Amino acid sequence: MELGDGGPAGGPGTAALGRGGLEVLQHTVSSLLSSYGWYILLAAVAIFLLIQKVSQSLAARPSSRPGAADAAVEPDMVVRRQEALAAARLRMQEELNAQAERYKEKQRQLEEEKRRQKIAMWESMQEGKSYKGNLKLNQQEVESGASTSSAVPKSKQNKKPLRGGG
Repeated sequence: MELGDGGPAGGPGTAALGRGGLEVLQHTVSSLLSSYGWYILLAAVAIFLLIQKVSQSLAARPSSRPGAADAAVEPDMVVRRQEALAAARLRMQEELNAQAERYKEKQRQLEEEKRRQKIAMWESMQEGKSYKGNLKLNQQEVESGASTSSAVPKSKQNKKPLRGGG
């Protein structure tokens, strides 16, 4: 008997095979559900919740950035904001430049003072005097010039002697 002789219906053997295949499929599915049913149910619930969460976040995303849409709609506001930012940067730069100039001036004054001290020290050495003593005198003169304007030094006569006169 040949395979093609059964005609277009396929004969009674094909119908039995379809029913048998359906029973095998039903048996396999029921066996699978009885073994892993709870796991499949939990996985399905987790997937459902995940899909809900993602769809909510996608729906909320365009409304969470209204500033971007407003900035595109109002270019005048953007221009004003950029001009204010540029003006603030310019003010900060000018302030920084002024601070740098003050610092340079202070450094020049310190260098000039050091140069004067070195010259005074050299001159005192040429005269044969102790240059360390001259340096101390110069520092005292500088300090006394600063201290006379700010405070009057106290005299030591007001102190009591530590030991008695006897």
